[in-house]
Amino acid sequence: MPTPETKDAPPSHGWLVLSYRVPSEPSRNRVSVWRELKRQGALFLQNCTCVFPDLPPCRKGLRTAIRKVDAAGGSHYMFPVDRLPAAQAARLVAAFRQLSTKEYEEIVEECRTKFVKEIEFERERRNFTYEEAEEIREDFEKIDRWYRRVVARDWFHAGLRDRVAEELAHCETLLDAFEAEVYARAGEDQDIHDAP
Repeated sequence: MPTPETKDAPPSHGWLVLSYRVPSEPSRNRVSVWRELKRQGALFLQNCTCVFPDLPPCRKGLRTAIRKVDAAGGSHYMFPVDRLPAAQAARLVAAFRQLSTKEYEEIVEECRTKFVKEIEFERERRNFTYEEAEEIREDFEKIDRWYRRVVARDWFHAGLRDRVAEELAHCETLLDAFEAEVYARAGEDQDIHDAP
């Protein structure tokens, strides 16, 4: 994985600009290309034109998106840009940081408003089943995978990585405690059923 730029240093790499067209019908093809580019960390400059830092993982992700464009019967142009005026490069870096910040904030919101609330709700309902514990564990792993994807494309250090890691650690602590209670209660139920 490439080393992200430090907070104030100008980028030491160039940029990749992708401009593409996909037939308007079926619309699912356009949506599929757009989703793939967003998943890869694209910064859209306007409709169907986006930019990436010229880094190996970005080139790889662009190849995947371009295959989708081609498979949909579309066309594309990719322009490498070696250098930009310092002010323009700074604006791009700031925009990429803003994208990462927004995603980090969404992960924190997911943790607080859904994950933590789900555990509280199941405790209140006294729903201490293996199935519920497994479902909540899957939810946690989904959030954790999301976090890792955001970290992988946080090329310019948005600054929230550690805060989100702490939030996830808190969620995992709550989950571990819930699972421990599930297993303890399951053992109690087993003892009751086994009693003569």
